[in-house]
Formats: sequence, structure tokens, C-alpha cells
Amino acid sequence: MIDWTDRHCRTFHRQFTRHALLYTEMVVADAAIHGNRDRILGFAEAEHPVALQLGGSDPAKLAAAARIGEAMGYQEINLNVGCPSDRVQSGTFGACLMQTPGVVAACVEAMKQVAAVPVTVKCRIGVDDQDTEVALDELAGSVFNAGANALWVHARKAWLKGLSPKENRDIPPLDYDRVYRLKRQNPSHFIGINGGVQTLDEAFEHLLHVDGVMLGRAIYHNPMLLLDVDARMYGDGAADSPSMDAIIDHMCAYADTHIARGGRLSHITRHMVGLFHGAPGARRWRQLLSTAANQTGATSTVIRQAYEVIQTAVTDEAA
Repeated sequence: MIDWTDRHCRTFHRQFTRHALLYTEMVVADAAIHGNRDRILGFAEAEHPVALQLGGSDPAKLAAAARIGEAMGYQEINLNVGCPSDRVQSGTFGACLMQTPGVVAACVEAMKQVAAVPVTVKCRIGVDDQDTEVALDELAGSVFNAGANALWVHARKAWLKGLSPKENRDIPPLDYDRVYRLKRQNPSHFIGINGGVQTLDEAFEHLLHVDGVMLGRAIYHNPMLLLDVDARMYGDGAADSPSMDAIIDHMCAYADTHIARGGRLSHITRHMVGLFHGAPGARRWRQLLSTAANQTGATSTVIRQAYEVIQTAVTDEAA
């Protein structure tokens, strides 16, 4: 989710759920250590619970980055061993590390030595021509022996040669049963699943077999899926569910604060485009947030105008 789940996206998604764990976009260890920490790692208290996802293959650097992340208040440190992008491969981290489970284990062990918060790993079921039965077992055994608190498995192979990052999200077939088998073989370890999950009903089906479910692009493109998470997954009452009016009010106030600090409205609204997916007026909502929000001097008024379009469309349809 590089360039997607930034602090503005997480602030937006947090309005829908108090409990779901949110993840940062992947941050390279070197950037965490040497970069502008407020810009790269900063987050609002209201985003909690939130996990920092790191990329890298140098145990010492990852340990330093994990120490920094914990000190900044992140509640989990996650090592990405699943991203197949070219720029990630060129840095010898991401999905190519599936080929060197010993390196991943050394990284986990180094992070565990310095961090009291959970250290977790996100991986694929294998890469390229690997036998997924062997590759996933080897990686899981290595990271759990090193002390990893959880393993999140994207239930697809990653093809490092021949497929683009976008194609790697769709073309390799999903193999949920492989992840289920891994869980059966490791009943005492937390194993979560990721990849192609589109609805909460699907998530509940997976939870019959594994310990957790991670949703990424489905939530990004249709944030409304998050509205039922707290009630259905965490047992909150209907009275605890946020109203759409309250969500819009919060994001308008947040946007104006960001703009007053020198930011642009589009930094925020680009994450809100999919909010009314499939609803009356959704096309006009998308148009306004994709055009008017990009104009110089745009303020939260754009969000409110777009929301009025939705309210009017819903009223007209009901009539």
C-alpha cells in the first residue's frame, strides 16, 4: 500500500472503526532512520491502534527502525516480505526475501531484541517457481522460531520476473487453502490471511480457519465496508456506530487544519473518492473530489458541496 495508507488515509479510515488495526504504507528502514521522521513516520494519536510496516533486509537497520517506531508510539512493527515492486527488489527486500528465510529470521530476531511491542511479518505463499508447500513452511518456521508474534500471508505467489506489481495483485491465483493448512500445522501461532477479500462476509468465512483477516484495496476503494467492522467483529452496539454526518464534519475540520499548515485539500480527498461507492450521486462526488479539490485554494467547502450532492441524490431516489 505504498503511497496509499498515509496518515491522511488512516485518519479517514479511523472515523469508521475504533478497533481495527491500521497499517502504515511500507517505510524503508533507511528512511525511518535518516529521513524526516515527522513527515515519514508521524501520525496522530487518534489513529491508534496503528502498526508500522517496515521494509529492509539488514537486521541492524531494521532493529534501529523498530526502536524508533516503538518510541514514536506504534503498537506493532511489521516486516514486509510480500511487496513485489521493482524498486523494492532492487533494495533486496520485500517479496524476494521469501527466497532467504534465514535472513528474514535474523531481521525478526534483531527487532525482537529491541522492541517490546509485537513484531510481525507479512509475506506471500512463495515467489516465482518456488514450491509453496516448502517455501511457506520454511519461512513460517524460521520467523516463528525467531520470535515473530504473527504471520500475515497474502494467499498468492509473487512473480518477481514477468509481472508488474499491479499484475501481481490479480494474476497469480489465490490459494486460501494453503494458508489454512499452514494454520492447522501451527495451531499455537497467530496466522492471518490477506488477498482478494472483498466483503466482511468473506472475512468471517476466513476466520473459521485463521486468526485474522487483512483487507487492503477493498477498503480503500469502498471505505463503507468499515462501517460494520466494530459491530460485527468486535461486538459494539449500534449506538456506537459513527454517523456519516459526523464523519464528514470531522474530515472537513481535519482538512482545514491541514490546509492551514500549508497542505492541500487533495492530499486528503484523494483517499475519500471511493466513499459512496455504488450510491446515488457517487459519480458527481468522485468528480468534485477529483477536480475541484485539486484547485489552488480549495478548502473543505468542496467536501461539503460534494456531500450535499449525495444527500440530494439519496432524497430524490427515496421520493
